[in-house]
Amino acid sequence: MTRKEAQKRAAELSETLRNLQRAYFVESRPLVSDAEYDRLFDELVSIETEFPQLALPDSPTRRVGSDLTQELPEVAHTVPVLSLDKSYTGEELSAWIAKTARNAGRELSFVCEEKIDGASIVLYYEDGVLARAVTRGNGLVGNDVTGNVKTIGAVPLRLSRPLTLAARGEVFLARSLFDSINSKLEEPYANPRNFASGTLRRVKSSEVAGIPLSVFVYEGFLPEGSREKPPATHHQALELLQEMGFRLNPHTGFFSDAEPAADISGRHPEWRTGRLDDLVAYIEEERRIRRDLDYEIDGIVVKVDEIPARESLGYTGHHPRWAIAFKFENPQGVTTVRAIDVQVGRTGRITPVARVEPVKLSGATISNVTLHNQEYIDLLELAVGDRVAVSRRGDVIPAVERVLEKNETGASTWKLPSECPTCGRALVKQGAHHFCPNEDCPDQVRGRLAFFVGRGQMDIEGIGPETIEVLLRNGLVKDVADLYFFDPDKLLELDGFGEKKVAQIRAGLQRSLEQPFHVVFPSLGIPDIGTKVAELLVDAGYRDIDSLLEVAEAGTPDPLLEIHGIGERTAETLIRELGRAQMRTRIERLRKAGVQLAEKEAPAPRADVPQVFAGQTWSVTGSFESFTPREKALEEVSQRGGKAASSVTSATTHLLVGASPGASKLEKARKVGAQLVSEKEFLSLLGRG
Repeated sequence: MTRKEAQKRAAELSETLRNLQRAYFVESRPLVSDAEYDRLFDELVSIETEFPQLALPDSPTRRVGSDLTQELPEVAHTVPVLSLDKSYTGEELSAWIAKTARNAGRELSFVCEEKIDGASIVLYYEDGVLARAVTRGNGLVGNDVTGNVKTIGAVPLRLSRPLTLAARGEVFLARSLFDSINSKLEEPYANPRNFASGTLRRVKSSEVAGIPLSVFVYEGFLPEGSREKPPATHHQALELLQEMGFRLNPHTGFFSDAEPAADISGRHPEWRTGRLDDLVAYIEEERRIRRDLDYEIDGIVVKVDEIPARESLGYTGHHPRWAIAFKFENPQGVTTVRAIDVQVGRTGRITPVARVEPVKLSGATISNVTLHNQEYIDLLELAVGDRVAVSRRGDVIPAVERVLEKNETGASTWKLPSECPTCGRALVKQGAHHFCPNEDCPDQVRGRLAFFVGRGQMDIEGIGPETIEVLLRNGLVKDVADLYFFDPDKLLELDGFGEKKVAQIRAGLQRSLEQPFHVVFPSLGIPDIGTKVAELLVDAGYRDIDSLLEVAEAGTPDPLLEIHGIGERTAETLIRELGRAQMRTRIERLRKAGVQLAEKEAPAPRADVPQVFAGQTWSVTGSFESFTPREKALEEVSQRGGKAASSVTSATTHLLVGASPGASKLEKARKVGAQLVSEKEFLSLLGRG
């Protein structure tokens, strides 16, 4: 094929594929079979591979994305990207409509559009070709995500006419697809909105191409001096966008006492039309059907239809006076981000935390909200000063769900510092998170000690956060193993420590030497290694630390991957952490101190006691007067024919509950239908009532 022939055929294929893509992604009416579409697509790919100069920026083949890493630079918006005023009741909305008409000095028509709960995007076209796709950002500046947006089938790469325009829209992921795709991710997203926003920020557009994102466009802007006659109304602007190849939301409403609704319904039979008195009923209908939609909405946007009236009404510094968002649910917690601090965890993981104006939520006052990592902040496009909606996920963990109003100071999306705020070492990124690589970082040392002595781990009575601070401040300990080698009597020389307190600490350290290996191992603080992983290892035959050290020395995770329930990430973490010199030194010093680094054989059922727990699986939570450490209670279970487990699973039949029990174990036990047993009841079962 000559270059001239290839150019002609490429143009024919591009035009055909653009029409097929529009019919499939925008109009939801496929015209050919998947096999026929793939044949045409592959033919165009073949031509562009042989003649690379024919691969134009708007070629349909751009939908597949690139596996090259891309930057997401900040780009200034050239069209207004403002927030919206809000109302929460029909009375508030009716009052706003009356006030807006009064200020405009004329009768008005209103267009209503579903407020899609997705990721806001602005699409910039030059001479009909997509030039830039930019996230909302702070309304003035956003991130350029053009390569990623080109993979979305509902976004036209070339308009039906060579216009220069900008279009605002909302990118979303269908609810019917969210769960199945999200469940396969290593770090799943909380909701479809965050999934869409996070996907748009991926650094390889080929990864975005694998996610079936879609878009609805709801606003168009023509530049001054455009040869296209500007629309006189918003519904005409929507018609222009539809003509250009954009996908519009079919659940649009038009309400007017000034313009005959029949004229609109004739051109848009799928729209809901009526008089102004019908507008609130439309919103109530949308509220009713929202759960049946295949995309998430959190309200209805009501806009003045007449463009000249919009221009006379104008804007505040925050929102247009000609539009308002009717929100279905008044957020339970609305607050303002006053600052964002950085915390350093025991593994070196850096966690940004929002300091917000105190807000009451589910019976608690929230003033601090975790922001997880930089990617989470980026997908929220969160900045200091933003007004945000806060929830308590599972009624426990405070979370920022979305930005409701951008700050008025122009603050851009907040960024993590490049250095650890505690020790000054340069941060490194691993996966979605940043880490301080300095194991001697004071915050890491403090976190490791607090974790090691805490309940659920070594459970060392008498050593809490305040005592740890004293030990560190006076140079008595620097690592967890030091707890077993320092002289507790030295504390008698310090304020706040008497003989009774010191004796308690000494006894707590001594009792911790009896903790079984499946408790000791996760107490070492290896990332992602909890009691469940320890149990899996012990059950698979890795009953002591030396067998695990041998696997680490071999340098391959393959033996661990044979254990059902242990994935590649966990296995590689174990190999890496057990191979570190500092961890090896810590283990040997704990061995020297007498800590249990091998699992004892479970007590065999005793023939001289009734096997009252046969066929039962018991776990334990809290502390007990008669069983210290509490694992002694589980030994009693084993001796009477039952199975003892450190964690609650679907197989758990009984949970022994002591003082100050763990909330998570209690909740899970209730969910799986396990019987809750008090210490008094347990003693009675043992015949010691």
